[in-house]
Amino acid sequence: MIIGSSGTGKSVLLKCIVGLEKPDVGTVLYNGRDFTAANRMQQIEIRREIGMLFQGAALFDSKTVEENVRFPLDILTNLTLDEKLDKVNQILTRVGLENSNKLMPSELSGGMKKRVGIARALVNNSRYLFCDEPNSGLDPQTSILIDHLIQDLTAEFKTTTVVVSHDMNSVMQIGDYIMFMYEGSKVWEGSKDTVLASDTKDFNDFVFATNLMRRIKDMS
Repeated sequence: MIIGSSGTGKSVLLKCIVGLEKPDVGTVLYNGRDFTAANRMQQIEIRREIGMLFQGAALFDSKTVEENVRFPLDILTNLTLDEKLDKVNQILTRVGLENSNKLMPSELSGGMKKRVGIARALVNNSRYLFCDEPNSGLDPQTSILIDHLIQDLTAEFKTTTVVVSHDMNSVMQIGDYIMFMYEGSKVWEGSKDTVLASDTKDFNDFVFATNLMRRIKDMS
């Protein structure tokens, strides 16, 4: 989990990691492979292993659910149409959207759009899943369902999943490892089991901004 207040650089960091923006300095390594220094073909090979759930799902309004989910297969694979459709149907069933192939994004609820976005991110058996504010715009109950879906699919697909969030409920529910950013820099990192023991002021101010989290700290 990458957490921090709005405007602190979380989404920019994520865009640098997946290659949507080029970092001014430093490198991005995927299992030892330098993504920032790779040539075009090498980057394409790495991108085949990456799935991205954008904030707001970022579906193509003019494409059906089936076409949206199929899109990575169209641009990154040489599968036949039947093979693509098999993979699309499998992942749609897995995220609870079977028989939704011909629906348009305008016909979907916010939670359904996020599920389509997750299906699109994982349809190519991605090794790395990146989620930018997956609960943005969702009601609390739907947010919990999306959290559990991401957690379950991470285990099932054996992905490395990076989630950008400012929702401490999500962080404590599904986060294994947490990095806190403040004004563009990393100022704290650790497991969720060490959150309550932190003595980093900016991090504590963010984490314990809610009365619930502060009561948990006081009880610990």
